[in-house]
Amino acid sequence: MMNKDQFADNHFIRTIIEDDLQSGKQQTVHTRFPPEPNGYLHIGHAKSICLNFGLAYVYDGLCNLRFDDTNPEKENQEYVDSIKEDVHWLGFEWAGKPHYASDYFDQLFDYAVGLIKDGKAYVDDLTAEEMREYRGTLTEPGKNSPYRDRSVEENLDLFYKMRDGAFPDGSKTLRLKIDMTSGNVNMRDPVIYRIRRAHHHNTGDKWCIYPMYDYTHAISDAIEGITHSLCTLEFEAHRPLYDWVLDNIPAPHPTRPRQYEFSRLELLYSITSKRKLNQLVSDGHVSGWDDPRMPTISGMRRRGYTPEGLRLFAKRAGISKSENVVDMSVLEGAIREELENSAPRLMAVLNPIKVTLTNFSDGLTQSRSAPFHPHHEEMGEREVPIAKTIYIEADDFSENLPAGWQRLTVGGEVRLRYSYVIKCDEAVKDGNGNIVELKCSIDHDTLGKKPEGRKVKGVIHWVSAEHAAEIKVRLYERLFTVERPDAVRGEDGAYLPFTDFLNPESAKEITAYAEATAGNLPAESRWQFERLGYFVTDRRDHRPDAPVFNRTVGLKDTWQAK
Repeated sequence: MMNKDQFADNHFIRTIIEDDLQSGKQQTVHTRFPPEPNGYLHIGHAKSICLNFGLAYVYDGLCNLRFDDTNPEKENQEYVDSIKEDVHWLGFEWAGKPHYASDYFDQLFDYAVGLIKDGKAYVDDLTAEEMREYRGTLTEPGKNSPYRDRSVEENLDLFYKMRDGAFPDGSKTLRLKIDMTSGNVNMRDPVIYRIRRAHHHNTGDKWCIYPMYDYTHAISDAIEGITHSLCTLEFEAHRPLYDWVLDNIPAPHPTRPRQYEFSRLELLYSITSKRKLNQLVSDGHVSGWDDPRMPTISGMRRRGYTPEGLRLFAKRAGISKSENVVDMSVLEGAIREELENSAPRLMAVLNPIKVTLTNFSDGLTQSRSAPFHPHHEEMGEREVPIAKTIYIEADDFSENLPAGWQRLTVGGEVRLRYSYVIKCDEAVKDGNGNIVELKCSIDHDTLGKKPEGRKVKGVIHWVSAEHAAEIKVRLYERLFTVERPDAVRGEDGAYLPFTDFLNPESAKEITAYAEATAGNLPAESRWQFERLGYFVTDRRDHRPDAPVFNRTVGLKDTWQAK
């Protein structure tokens, strides 16, 4: 369940909204989340979703889901569907039906015609290379295109012919007539239409000209009545163009949108470039956009992250204009904290060693029940059966005792979680000296009570070999070995390929054993394996008769120690 406290942190955008509402500048809050459907959403989008939908939720306003689909060559329906699913999964509902920038293509075209008639737009024949030459630099002004002074009539004729398919792709553009000497290069006669013969997922083959993002975005906001248009800081220099467009077209809505920028999220040991994420998928470095190692929302969902955990992370990451660099441990900590309260428990053994309980007796040795969660009685209990043969973690036995060792050794005792104290009497080895079995004896007077006359400090988890479910477990680590994989330079000063820093140990699959409950679970069932970490049944590959678990996160952060 969501509540407004989840979004209650004060930040500068909240202050702007409060002032707007108190002054009467705005009567309500209407935001939008406007992804381009050219890939799956990632952790940075999760932050933006929580900001835009969260503000609408806190102020009892509205938030639109709008697809900025102006680039048909890179967009498709798969991405549209995945974005809808991700927003819903995070717990949010958009206002009305989903919006598409392509819904407004007719209006955008009409506004462009109006700009031409007002002498504020012209058709240009410069090639892309020539346009770069004419544009100037950050320190040098640009110069006017030789086609800038075409008559209104000629521009209208050419623009209609562009729409009707009379010219080859890339041969002409429509540009705004602003100022080629502006100190802001975004204002140097920006292109607002280009010719592209590409099938569009929403409009089909109706158009062979497509509007540019900056032009489309501003008008879409106005059409939809957006009050606060929130973008990341790289769009700050685009804001004058956003305002110019809205100031120079007939007002499509009485609400005048305003753009505000906040810092982009940079998550260490990860990347948030759709192009580079796409490269990981297309080059086969990962199994798909929803690979549990990917920082995509669908990947994190498959990893076992929860919507509540991601919303908590977004709150902790914060909103500001200063650099927003966040360590992966902050994300993992938020997920761990949420799962600590919500995930039921069971026992599993990932690195099993056989233990024979030599004095096990069907008539004497008993089982106990155990709670699924120590603090939530409503989650119920389960029986934890014991048998003559059990499995424990190989790491819970040692012949060469490190300092402070409190687990099992020959001659030593430990308590089996929810069961008896046992003593190891013998370690059986194979011909190569490897331990293959432990022979232990049960103290039958210790079920549910302390042993008399001695202290047994160690408690270990275990499963009954007779009752256990065999499971596949996928152990995931961070996908990259360095904090900023796409920002490492070689000796020559050039950036090295980010794929050079892929972690070869980021995924491993093992066979393990778990309590019988594990063999009867639905997909996306999240559990804590006691003493090991949090795990989830894989939403794609898991079947009750063939359980597959993904490790979500350990019980504590072990990466820093590594």
